[in-house]
Amino acid sequence: MNTGSNELGEVAMAVDETGTNGVRSERGSEEGLGSRAPEFIKARRVLHLSWQVGVFVVGLAVVVTGVIMLPLPGPGWVVIFGGMAIWATEFVWAQLVLRWTKRKVTEAAQRALDPKVRRRNIILTVTGLVIVGVLAGIYLWKFGLVMPWKIKDQ
Repeated sequence: MNTGSNELGEVAMAVDETGTNGVRSERGSEEGLGSRAPEFIKARRVLHLSWQVGVFVVGLAVVVTGVIMLPLPGPGWVVIFGGMAIWATEFVWAQLVLRWTKRKVTEAAQRALDPKVRRRNIILTVTGLVIVGVLAGIYLWKFGLVMPWKIKDQ
């Protein structure tokens, strides 16, 4: 069992590399991939195919809704990942994409917690706020509380 990592920036994860009877799995990291449909549905080919089509259509509707929400107000990326999670209940490719995405998000969260990165982000934020404050002060000093489209040529 691997419970840690010596590499900087890697996330420590517990990995059980044995199957249910203590023998190492032949599929390795692909354990748990595949359809999660109930057994009575998987036993009938036509029923399982129609189940997969239904899951694909529902997942597609959710993903399309998320894509529409990207430029509009709403949680677009959350909805897209929700659609991917729906697809991942049935399709191996979606399970692999979801695993990759979870791994990348976890790595990014770990990097964001690094003190050097946090210090840099705080410095950049404060610098940006100071610049915006100076520009707003110059505007108010020159024009007062007047909207830009109401300013006459001066």
